[in-house]
Amino acid sequence: MAMNENNTFSTDTRAALNAAEQSDFSFDCTQNDGQPLTLSTLQKQAEGLSETRPSAPANRKKVAIVATGGTIAGSGRIGESAQYKAGTLSVDSILETIPQINELAELDIHTYCSKDSNDITLEDGLGIKKLVESLCDDPTIDGVVITHGTDTLEETAFFLNLVLNVNKPVVMTGAMRPATATSADGPMNLYQSVALAAHPYARNMGVLVVIGDTIYSGRDLTKINSIKTDAFEVGDPGPVGYMQDDQVFMVHQPYRRHTIYSHFCQNPGPLDKKVEIFYVHINSDPKLLSYMLETYDGVVLAGTGAGNYSNAIKDVIESYTGDCVIVRSSRLLEGSAFDSPVFDPKQITIPALRLSPHKTRILLLLGLSQNLSKHQIRQLYREY
Repeated sequence: MAMNENNTFSTDTRAALNAAEQSDFSFDCTQNDGQPLTLSTLQKQAEGLSETRPSAPANRKKVAIVATGGTIAGSGRIGESAQYKAGTLSVDSILETIPQINELAELDIHTYCSKDSNDITLEDGLGIKKLVESLCDDPTIDGVVITHGTDTLEETAFFLNLVLNVNKPVVMTGAMRPATATSADGPMNLYQSVALAAHPYARNMGVLVVIGDTIYSGRDLTKINSIKTDAFEVGDPGPVGYMQDDQVFMVHQPYRRHTIYSHFCQNPGPLDKKVEIFYVHINSDPKLLSYMLETYDGVVLAGTGAGNYSNAIKDVIESYTGDCVIVRSSRLLEGSAFDSPVFDPKQITIPALRLSPHKTRILLLLGLSQNLSKHQIRQLYREY
């Protein structure tokens, strides 16, 4: 506030203060009846304000919500977050706790399934693809939100990022606490996901994920924590943006090919090939790797460091002459697997670069399902 050189308020400032004192606006922490103002009283007043708030304009956006289950729809003992069953509640029951979400967009609710995300399959992913594409064919739909369990959210997000043939916003979200827990995180994640799906900035961005006020690319997202609500990270690439309530702040765009720019968006194939992951560790069993190479169409090596392994594993790889395609990835959260003149001097394997083992498996499965050559599959890891 303005003061003059004698450290007293100026005439204009004093007049403003006097006017404020006489106005209806007050910082007095008592009610009209003289009782202390409590949190519950404030909540009741806020509810009253929301009831009288003007309705959203008639031309507001329309967002479809596709539910698949997960912790966000989980229930357990009231207040607790550790013991619960995923996918037991409807999206409608969650939406009832956030009535203000209807001011963001008109909602169109669809339930694809109600599963723990550990039971979600890539065949489910194809079903979700079909449903989302049919919704996006509707000119009145501006965007789609998919609710999903967090355990395998990154795999479904990566898969849909490769196979969806849409350019409208597609946003996935989930929760670390069930809907019945104290301070459940699902309602806010869902609220912000709808806000993002209704925003033009989310178009042509591939599959996005909103968790904990952060916007992630479906390609780079990784779950790093099993107990905290801030459970996801993308490492070196960084998030693509942030949310503040319903406000969207984008910072960059995904660089790799996705959705309508993907080789797999028109026809991802029957997904009839068998691909598994061999996890490298001290004393890794070379006989297990030999069995996998003879059994599966593709094997992903989750190697140490930059996709490394022991001499015993190297001998198995170099002696193998079959058709199984071997892709090297790193079991680490950060870093890349490159061509290696030390561990793979004959270039028998394909380096997965930055992709995690489980995402490497998905891309290899798609490539094999379309009968791509080893050279073509190698190129996939440079483009996706």
